Amino acid sequence: MSFGPLISAEWLAEHLDDVRVVDVRWYLDGRSGRAAYDSGHLPGAVWLDVDADLSAPATVVDGRHPLPTPERFAAALARAGIAEGTPVVAYDDDGGSKAARLWWMLRVLGEPAAVLDGGLAAWDGPLTGDEPAYPPVPRPARPWPADRFVSADDLLGDGRPLYDARTAERYAHG
Repeated sequence: MSFGPLISAEWLAEHLDDVRVVDVRWYLDGRSGRAAYDSGHLPGAVWLDVDADLSAPATVVDGRHPLPTPERFAAALARAGIAEGTPVVAYDDDGGSKAARLWWMLRVLGEPAAVLDGGLAAWDGPLTGDEPAYPPVPRPARPWPADRFVSADDLLGDGRPLYDARTAERYAHG
């Protein structure tokens, strides 16, 4: 199966039974991603909360969405029935940045993951309000690989450019 980093809606429609689809809608303006999921999502999609499942609590030092502990992330995946090695397709409805967060978190751990190219708007099929009942699975916590991270101190003065790829709105709000 050819997979990721981006997959088309056509590919996903043909492989819905081969992957776990994850809705990660989240909004800076305070709207509820869960309410958006409940009002209609891709068939078979589970919902993971950017704040509760894909992030640790915000702090002044670590920012708004620091990475969750490996235990917290593993527990969220386990609750959603996502076993190790399960291919995951993430989507959102806001340009893909939230879906890309889950994609990166899984890929950095060596897990198969992709983002739905074009997000929810690319899906031509029906949406559903039904929440799938995948049974929880065992999911060991795996540490974030230290060699995939640098600190702000590591970046200062090393001569390499640093780019902030957040949307203008997100950049303006810290």
